[in-house]
Amino acid sequence: MTYGSETWSLTMGLIRRLRVTQRTMERALLGVSLCDQIINEEIRRRTRVTDIAQRVAKLKWQWAGHIARRTDGRWGLKVLEWRPRTGKRSAGRPPTR
Repeated sequence: MTYGSETWSLTMGLIRRLRVTQRTMERALLGVSLCDQIINEEIRRRTRVTDIAQRVAKLKWQWAGHIARRTDGRWGLKVLEWRPRTGKRSAGRPPTR
């Protein structure tokens, strides 16, 4: 479920969809339906599974650390350390060359 989650931009809508999907999977694992009216905290206590939002955030930080430690000259570290030019660009169309 978290495959490639290091590159996702985590929005509140995406986090909500992930949590709903995780709760559905946990209910299926326990054989519990929504009609049984068991609260989510009880289901989480029974399965002892970590929250998907916390897991995805941890994976993103691990990936960022991995990228920051690379020293082979690939573009990932160059993008992280890039500083934009200072000053303003001139107005109008660029000159043709």
